[in-house]
Amino acid sequence: MQPPYAPSSEGLAAVVQDARVPVWTLWPLPPSWLVTGFVQVGDERTGSRACGVALSGPALLAGPADMLVIAEEPGIGLGCHFAGLDGPDPGEVCRASAPNAKMSVQGHPVPMWAVEAAADRAAYVGEAMGSWLWVVLWPADTGALMLDGPELRDLREPGMEIDLPYGAFCPRLED
Repeated sequence: MQPPYAPSSEGLAAVVQDARVPVWTLWPLPPSWLVTGFVQVGDERTGSRACGVALSGPALLAGPADMLVIAEEPGIGLGCHFAGLDGPDPGEVCRASAPNAKMSVQGHPVPMWAVEAAADRAAYVGEAMGSWLWVVLWPADTGALMLDGPELRDLREPGMEIDLPYGAFCPRLED
């Protein structure tokens, strides 16, 4: 895992440059939410095999909330790390039951399964474009945002030069 990047157009450019997996963000963002950092796993030889975009905004009940949207190749473990799980992959969760939520990825529905994460957070996992797709949310009740079927955009795609609103750095990226 590389040191996290600051929430800025320069941080985004650094992550997108070497990404071998999608760099997902919710778009449009929930009201009052901001992009608050970027994280990646990989090096200059292999490129980034896992990428995450941190988002922060108001919690549903009170106080601040954070969300980390991760794309990773199987076996990397970045999603499990932030979900507070052991191991590199989510295991059999995707085969054990019906999905708990859906997201929209470039106009296509993607089933997402709730994962038993650490007590202070909610975590969902699915598969999109050949990569694991993780959404980890703090506090746990922020997982209710998944019920709205949020739309994801890959920031690597041509024409995705959107004007992202940046906020203060998300300290959860330093875990």
